[in-house]
Amino acid sequence: MEYKDLPDLVELATLKAVVELGGVAPAAREMCVGQPAVTKRLRALDARYGVPLMHRDGRRLTLSRAGERVYAFARLVLDHQALLVRDLEYLREGRNSLRLAASQTIGEHLLPNLLLRFAEAHPEYRLESSVGYSRDLQTQLATGLVGLALLEHEPDHPDILVQKWLEDELLLVCGRSHPLAGIDEPVTITDAARLRYVLREPKASVRVTLEKALGDINAPPLNVAMEVGATQTIVEMLEHGKHVSFMPRFVVAESLVDGELVHIRIAGLRILRTLWIARTRSNLQNPVAEAFVELLRETSL
Repeated sequence: MEYKDLPDLVELATLKAVVELGGVAPAAREMCVGQPAVTKRLRALDARYGVPLMHRDGRRLTLSRAGERVYAFARLVLDHQALLVRDLEYLREGRNSLRLAASQTIGEHLLPNLLLRFAEAHPEYRLESSVGYSRDLQTQLATGLVGLALLEHEPDHPDILVQKWLEDELLLVCGRSHPLAGIDEPVTITDAARLRYVLREPKASVRVTLEKALGDINAPPLNVAMEVGATQTIVEMLEHGKHVSFMPRFVVAESLVDGELVHIRIAGLRILRTLWIARTRSNLQNPVAEAFVELLRETSL
């Protein structure tokens, strides 16, 4: 395809607006144009790609299968465009910046302190941080939406460079009022599976690691009573309830020392894992990335 035949950003932005705002009329208001202009841009996209991108179902417009792919592409391109504009603004202002992302558990428990320390040590640098699932962050790294990420899974993309950061372990823990809190002997994996669990959701790195480790030893399925989207919420539930959970050591370390939580050992099972620093090749010479990685090397659990 010749470059002159590619869709322009306005056409892609129009498709995105129609999908996300729910129709031609709200998209026209948002983009400060008439409805005929929006319709014309949608037809131009159909013509450029040679396939209808949207179908009308009564008064509603819905994406075709081809439209779903173009919409995903439009979001990616427009996100890149927004980041480029922001990067150029920083360059004009003489500021060095880095887009940093962390998996949700790291972002919830380790990232705040790291950001404060970095801001104090390097006031001349700017960090933009976000959190997400490790698998999603790998895609953001590969496409340039993120320059550096702290992950609970090692990425497998050829354009992403990784290095080990910290060693961690998933521990089975309960509150001090749980019946197993006063028992020193390890429990069997069969007995452990019968306990009532509150766990992170299936896409969370902790859950992915846990299920792989249990699958490797053909352990019986866990009795999952609840799934919760935040590790700190699980900690609070464990401290005041009768459930158990597998939690990262760095999340529960203080609660174990304080006696609010108790480690339940399982005979023949330890779930060890590594936390990773990942970045794109384009950020190898980025002074902000180098300074932040140096800070990470000084961090221990």
